[in-house]
Amino acid sequence: MTIYHLAPAARWGDWPAGASYLPAEYDADGFVHCTAGAELMLRVANAFYHGVPGDFVLLVIEPDRLTAPLRWERSTDGLAQLFPHVYGPIDRAAIVEVRAVRRGINGEFVGW
Repeated sequence: MTIYHLAPAARWGDWPAGASYLPAEYDADGFVHCTAGAELMLRVANAFYHGVPGDFVLLVIEPDRLTAPLRWERSTDGLAQLFPHVYGPIDRAAIVEVRAVRRGINGEFVGW
């Protein structure tokens, strides 16, 4: 099963090719937020990033290819029981696909 991470397109595009990826929030959070399932990813994106301008990409991650620990942890936001958290950088080899994210006129995330 793959997991997903939503990343600002500009940050992803500027990230050095071949380097493991870390979101800007990593230092504050201590892990990389991910989700499992496309429908849940859309709910999370709209709950937390609806008002954030700009383009996003969806990183599709193969957990077996991660070298950093992956932990399934309880949700505090009520969107899901458990969320996958990566405790370290996301290896480029673990990112099996990068999808452009589509947004509606009002900023709503609608798919990829």
